[in-house]
Amino acid sequence: MNEVSTADQTVPKVAFVRTILSISQLALVSFLAGAPSAPIRQGPKTIDAHVHGVGRWVPDLAFTTLEGKKVKLSDFKNEKALVIAFTGASCPLSKRFASTLAAIEKEYGRQEVAFLYVDPIAIKGAEEDIAEMAREHGFKGPLVLDKEESLTRNLGALTTTDTFVLDAARTIVYRGPVSDQYGIGYQLDEPKREYLREALDTHLSGETIESPALWAPGCELEVSSVEDSEQVWTYHNRISRILEANCVECHREGGVGPFGLEHYDEAKENAGMIRKVVSEGIMPPWFASDPAPGHSSPWANDRSLSISDKADLLAWIKNGKPEGNPADAPLTILRKSEWAIGKPDAIFSIPREVQVKATGLMPYVNLRVKTNFPEDRWIQATEVRPTAPGVVHHVLVFASGKDGLKREQAGALAAYVPGNTFVKFPEGVAKKLSAGATLFFQLHYTPTGKATTDRTRIGLNFAKEPPVKVVRTIPVANHRINIPPNEANHTEIASRSIPEGTIVRAFMPHMHLRGKAIKYELISRNGQRETLLEVPRYDFNWQLRYELKDPLLIPAGSKVRVTGVFDNSEANSANPNPDARVRWGDQSEEEMLIGYLECEFELDTTESGNEENKADLFTRLDKNKDGYLTRDEFTKPSLFPLFDSDNNGKVTRKEGVEGIAKLKKREDKARKDRNALRRLLNEFR
Repeated sequence: MNEVSTADQTVPKVAFVRTILSISQLALVSFLAGAPSAPIRQGPKTIDAHVHGVGRWVPDLAFTTLEGKKVKLSDFKNEKALVIAFTGASCPLSKRFASTLAAIEKEYGRQEVAFLYVDPIAIKGAEEDIAEMAREHGFKGPLVLDKEESLTRNLGALTTTDTFVLDAARTIVYRGPVSDQYGIGYQLDEPKREYLREALDTHLSGETIESPALWAPGCELEVSSVEDSEQVWTYHNRISRILEANCVECHREGGVGPFGLEHYDEAKENAGMIRKVVSEGIMPPWFASDPAPGHSSPWANDRSLSISDKADLLAWIKNGKPEGNPADAPLTILRKSEWAIGKPDAIFSIPREVQVKATGLMPYVNLRVKTNFPEDRWIQATEVRPTAPGVVHHVLVFASGKDGLKREQAGALAAYVPGNTFVKFPEGVAKKLSAGATLFFQLHYTPTGKATTDRTRIGLNFAKEPPVKVVRTIPVANHRINIPPNEANHTEIASRSIPEGTIVRAFMPHMHLRGKAIKYELISRNGQRETLLEVPRYDFNWQLRYELKDPLLIPAGSKVRVTGVFDNSEANSANPNPDARVRWGDQSEEEMLIGYLECEFELDTTESGNEENKADLFTRLDKNKDGYLTRDEFTKPSLFPLFDSDNNGKVTRKEGVEGIAKLKKREDKARKDRNALRRLLNEFR
């Protein structure tokens, strides 16, 4: 055996090499452990819009341009928008964006958009440098060296590449980068997203900007924030914007709220109730647990008030509810359509008017509507609109396949609760509506003291082409819940394995009147747990959808576990009968435990419709364009043997069509078997 001699002993060469390798590995682990946690390459990322000023009024700040001209922000009030672009000749990233900013200014200047350029770094020679930068790239708007940090502090600029879009009332409607072409540690030949252009286009069209707040990669600014004591908040310059962003969706004429909050008199009159529900965390309706200290909310549709909004609203009430100057009021929002999703491509009404009595309780109403579409459709957006929203507690809409006649065979399509009435999927993501599908409406009404009628509708907008990803709703349910009488904290659990490759977009917990708390957990293959959503105070009146900012890829072999806590005691004032043993059922006095998961999947062979769609799918999967599909080209390789009928390792177009038919037949049989088993189990309950 080969040996290596040392001062003390002779060591076999193999053992010596292993020792050296182990030492090297330990050194590498130690090095990586000490490495920075932040990525080396950093691009734009979403930040909390409310925390970072979107929707806030900006005071009429005065400043002096490099040319010595005295200017105020109100000088731009006749423009449709004002872009305040932070830049700086001393920052490399600012220099890279300069030519793009000049091009955007030239393009949108024709559309009544003004530009103001601000250098927040007032170092020696900065005036000459920014003036030279403006001449070189062709900036036309005023240049400001922010020596007093007035613009920087009041806008809350974070970096030298921040851009802000203000409307004519000086409300911030967008803050973020010009684009994603340049970032920290990288640059692209062409941008993938042109955020500033997208924001301006959306604002000028009168629509709401979907991503209004992003961190802009640039040279970081260290600027003290504006103290609240420096500004007196009034209804017109602050409170009206808080109410518009968080309350007026429901509290307006024709809305579901019990009173309006669109005008000063309404806010003043209802200030006592506002103080109560805001200070107690009842309104706005949002019941997910708070993020860990130092972490931002993971929810794209987080309805909770920011700390500053809540403090300013309560302070305004305490300080006597001053009205302020009407000139500081936000722009009036013009609702172009009764539909939040825009004019629907198709509208379906329930088949009859529902008579809602004046008092008491009403059982669930279940109705169905046939769609009669001759081919599959891809749904881009859904919206449910009652004609009498004041009496509608919630609506669930399910969609079956062509042959599905029972709701149990249908998948969740849309939902309505006050404040959560519509869903728009991003480009390339859609939900399938099968040809000839039947829509099942489950409607829950709450009488309000006056008899009325309702005929709820659903509006659908369709994608113009098949999506890249398909949305499906997966229920994690326990149909065998058994809640004993007079039990204040009874726990039930539902669990379900999640298919590999599943991406979760949103969570929709569902319980009834005894529901007290609910939690979603991810259980990994090795047993580790991660909390996905926790609702410590579940409220049956607000069955909310919790949408993730960043959709979550579920690791292979994982399960989702849903834990529900039920209060069947007298202490639960909504409890219809604490002496009852409660089991699964549709009615409010019965119970449910369902943790819905709104998921997205790659478009695959199981989503194909007519022959044309199947051929198009084949073309998309055939990555090397050789006219065949191999196992590697299948989205789900495990399905490949079902399609490869001659076992030659290749799938032809004909085999693809035949395989889809076999797959559908197999799935139909599996569904029938599940339904038969469910009926059998129900007989023994």
